[in-house]
Amino acid sequence: MRRIAVVPGSFDPVTLGHLDVIERAAGLYDELHVLVVHNPDKSALLPIAQRVSLIEQAIAESFAARNVVVASWTVGLLVDYCTEVGASVLVKGIRSQIDVAYETPMAIVNRHLAGVETVFLLPNPAHGHVSSSLVRQVSALGGDVSPYVPPAVADFLQGSMV
Repeated sequence: MRRIAVVPGSFDPVTLGHLDVIERAAGLYDELHVLVVHNPDKSALLPIAQRVSLIEQAIAESFAARNVVVASWTVGLLVDYCTEVGASVLVKGIRSQIDVAYETPMAIVNRHLAGVETVFLLPNPAHGHVSSSLVRQVSALGGDVSPYVPPAVADFLQGSMV
């Protein structure tokens, strides 16, 4: 039986912390779906198609995992996507107790709705303080985001801020 997992997120933009979680999760499962989801509570900087493209570029540059699929999902529940692709696990990166408090109720509901378990991965300490929101703020103010994001994202953000 193939072990299929989903790493969901807004990835606006993808950071080195995200890539760390994706790479480690890819080593744990036979097939890993990196799923860009629309979060109605957030104002997006990048269109979803651009986020998918940047994640694909970052994975190709960082670790050429053959078992990773990058996709997007904008309608319906996350567990509906899991059911559609046969995934029984969601993988979430957890940076702090705030993330745990936010993610735990969703994990319980996802298990109740569709039997989908949630696995929390702790970040590499080098990236534990980085969030997409922080990257967007630093970039908007003209700061160097290259220590926090893959080269493709840094290049894109630099080009878009000109």
